[in-house]
Amino acid sequence: MTDRLTFDELAALMKSAAGVTVDPKELAAHPDVLFAELGLDSLGLLGIVGELENRYDHPMPEDAERCRSPRDFLDLVNTASPTGA
Repeated sequence: MTDRLTFDELAALMKSAAGVTVDPKELAAHPDVLFAELGLDSLGLLGIVGELENRYDHPMPEDAERCRSPRDFLDLVNTASPTGA
């Protein structure tokens, strides 16, 4: 990945890969909200992980599909990406 994954991109992925619409500003304001509270289940999160792997031709961390909140997911994915901080 060339940049860190943002709340805006995560919200777009939630909609495209899982059909869950969420305001990126709400994700940023409440990064510890549980994905389940947003209507995103484990299969939806797996779809997001798959989309990122396809998009960047790079495997995501093993635990990515087990993350429970947007903050957990972004921290894990951005830390594990080759160019993430």
